[in-house]
Amino acid sequence: KTLTMLLDEKKYHSLRDILSTMNPADIAAIFDDLDQARLPLLFRLLPKELAAETFVEMEPEAQELLIQGFSDSELKEVIDELYVDDAVDIVEEMPANVVKRILKHADPDTRKSINEILKYPDDSAGALMTTEFVDLKRDMTVEDALKRIRRTGTDKETINVCYVVDPARKLQGIVSLRTILLSDEDDTIDEIMETHVISVSTLEDKEDVAQTFSKYNFIALPVVDKEDRLVGIITVDDAIDVMEEETTEDIEKMAAML
Repeated sequence: KTLTMLLDEKKYHSLRDILSTMNPADIAAIFDDLDQARLPLLFRLLPKELAAETFVEMEPEAQELLIQGFSDSELKEVIDELYVDDAVDIVEEMPANVVKRILKHADPDTRKSINEILKYPDDSAGALMTTEFVDLKRDMTVEDALKRIRRTGTDKETINVCYVVDPARKLQGIVSLRTILLSDEDDTIDEIMETHVISVSTLEDKEDVAQTFSKYNFIALPVVDKEDRLVGIITVDDAIDVMEEETTEDIEKMAAML
């Protein structure tokens, strides 16, 4: 009610201040219930990063409405801020003409990643993963690794766990950011990495992936192809979404049986 009142009174600065303090999921819930004509204006008041996080949380109908109303530069701005796996989820929900427009304005690397993930079956680990992770070489020093994390980390879904690969991109080990920070600068990644790595294959069922998360309390899981090359990671927030979907399905089945 307060937001609608401020909107009616054109108090855009106050609106922006209030929205900036809110959680993206809460903003999305308000936007989903909002009069559709008011949605584009309110969305434009959000700071860039918050706008992208809110967009991910919104219902597909509201997302589609916004995309139709975006200018090309606005669309590019939102797409550039999205993580690849979120962009894939949005693309899967949209009609073909909207998908064409999204892919046209995504940068070439993002577009390539989206298309690769879309090739995997819906219920597989490949469809659930993101291609945005930090990869390191085993002969790097801790100092080199930190430089790489600082340089590339802003665009990654998580930097809490880094993945060690060889020149053929085969997965060699993992190392946590905590371990890196607490090691000497001239230690090599080879000396501090964990070589016993639990990974999942691209075609593994996403229910099994979710169970692996439950069993080991991971924050992320590496995804490898049949040659054991690292192709992506799955983060715990996406695994939780799968668990929620499965629980909802089970409840619906039980209700149907009753």
